[in-house]
Amino acid sequence: MGPLMVDVEGKSLNDQDRQLLSNPLVGGLILFSRNYSNKMQLAELVAEIRACNPNILIAVDHEGGRVQRFRKGFSRIPPMRMFGELYAKNPANAMSLARECGWLFASELRASDIDFSFAPVLDLDYGISSVIGDRAFSGDPEVVIELASSLIAGMNEAGMASTGKHFPGHGAIEADSHVALPVDNRAFKEIEADDLRPFKALMLNGLNAVMPAHVIYPQCDENAAGFSSFWLKNVLRTQLSFDGVIFSDDLSMEGASVAGDYASRAKAALAAGCDMVLVCNNRDGALETLACLENSTDYSPNRVSMNRLEKMRGRDKTDFESLKRSSRWCQAVSRLDN
Repeated sequence: MGPLMVDVEGKSLNDQDRQLLSNPLVGGLILFSRNYSNKMQLAELVAEIRACNPNILIAVDHEGGRVQRFRKGFSRIPPMRMFGELYAKNPANAMSLARECGWLFASELRASDIDFSFAPVLDLDYGISSVIGDRAFSGDPEVVIELASSLIAGMNEAGMASTGKHFPGHGAIEADSHVALPVDNRAFKEIEADDLRPFKALMLNGLNAVMPAHVIYPQCDENAAGFSSFWLKNVLRTQLSFDGVIFSDDLSMEGASVAGDYASRAKAALAAGCDMVLVCNNRDGALETLACLENSTDYSPNRVSMNRLEKMRGRDKTDFESLKRSSRWCQAVSRLDN
């Protein structure tokens, strides 16, 4: 399983897509709203993708609220803040509903043969970051731990692995790493005392993967977290003993430009400790990254990373019609709609 995750342009594959996906260094594909019109079209696209590369991991950002790539024909997933607000009134009900939400969206994605969604968001809501905002459960680390644990348990029941983002925390800064390079000037002890708590707790409770933030924490390290051996090797692997997957965030984001061109970004992320790097919404960047990996004497396939990535593969695939006839699906949809 190769270390590169890419995207495709439309609702079906073109010749360049097929050539790219057939490369053994491409191990993952992420889908976007532009790749979806209805469930039948999605099934045909996924089948095309798997025909090009039977071992590929297929992912999507389908966390709820503003970030739900497939809408028509899929259940509406609320923003995670809703669960935090409910928790303040009725913690047990909020945790139960979060679990059903995780099961619901994971079951529907698995019915479409999607391996996993990049979820949940573990950032704290400090009321500062617009790009995080209502994607976060709460500003209280303990509430985030309780609700995210419940959501992950539901995802796991449906056969889906989880990815916590954006390590070590994106919620305390205003800048959006999609269009800027955010800088968080807090000391490590402050980040550790608050933002790291959900990551640390969930790593002990089944979190399968982590996605680091394109954020620089200059009091800790000069490199953005996704290119930082300090954050990925020293903190994640050594201090927190995390043995799951580390995915880079999208290397086409402005926050990644600090590492140079696309080839440099990929090499820096892999050297820092990422198991798989994402290059999305820039085909030239993906091809540049691929050429770099093909020609690099510094890169060689990593068996440990491949074993980690294999655990992200979806399990327990069902079909949509059977799913929608189940009492649990009906009850979960009804509860979330109310």
